[in-house]
Amino acid sequence: MDLVGRRWLGRMLGIAAGLLMGWPVPQPVPAQAQGRGGDVVVFAAASLKNALDAVNAQWQKEAGKYAKISYAASSALAKQMQEGAPAQMFVSADLDWMDYVEKKGLIKPETRFNLLGNRIVLIAPKDRGRPVAIAPGFDLAKVLGDGRLAMANVESVPAGKYGKAALEKLGVWASVSGRLAQAENVRAALRLVSRGEAPAGIVYQTDAASEPGVAIIATFPEDTHPPIIYPIALTTGAGADAVAFLAHIRSDKAKLLFQAQGFTVLNAGRS
Repeated sequence: MDLVGRRWLGRMLGIAAGLLMGWPVPQPVPAQAQGRGGDVVVFAAASLKNALDAVNAQWQKEAGKYAKISYAASSALAKQMQEGAPAQMFVSADLDWMDYVEKKGLIKPETRFNLLGNRIVLIAPKDRGRPVAIAPGFDLAKVLGDGRLAMANVESVPAGKYGKAALEKLGVWASVSGRLAQAENVRAALRLVSRGEAPAGIVYQTDAASEPGVAIIATFPEDTHPPIIYPIALTTGAGADAVAFLAHIRSDKAKLLFQAQGFTVLNAGRS
């Protein structure tokens, strides 16, 4: 077998092994980034895709390096890290999963800080969106009609956990808990609503803003759920390029990109 054949076979075997282990398959690196070393592997919550892609593109333009970012539910990413997936940086959509990987000894605690804040909202397909007043006991079941409420998994995915907490606090969880369309992550829940497969859903405000096919029909009061915080940290396998990318993420230029996507940029500090 020639060199090209061996490389192709090696890549296929690597992808197969990753799939068996449940790791995300790395996305192809743009042509202009190929042929250079120094790539950083980042595991990030699915809701960060638009913002972090923009930050990554900015870093590539300025530093000439590129981060390969795998997006999924924070719970799935944390478990993949535990199984040995080669992440060098982790950005979670809640504190619980960052606490999980820290207790497993998978991150460098001194690099951890709270990066961003967010809100959760109730959405509907764009052509069917009608404003809803969120208050204790509000009739969410009526909003659903004969359909289901799209949410990320309410037991493990941060967006789903925040949404469930809010509905429990408002006293309406029991009326809809048997009528859920649970998705593997918040972006998947967003797609269910944007395609009209669910009449309503609970997602982050930033997700709703990124999807023209949905309308925000209500915003959940912040006191109905735990604060939505995105912590970030380098893993124990991080190298110099990961340190550099983290510094860029903390820069004023990156801050503007996060804010443009609707995130609240938090003061850096140990969580």
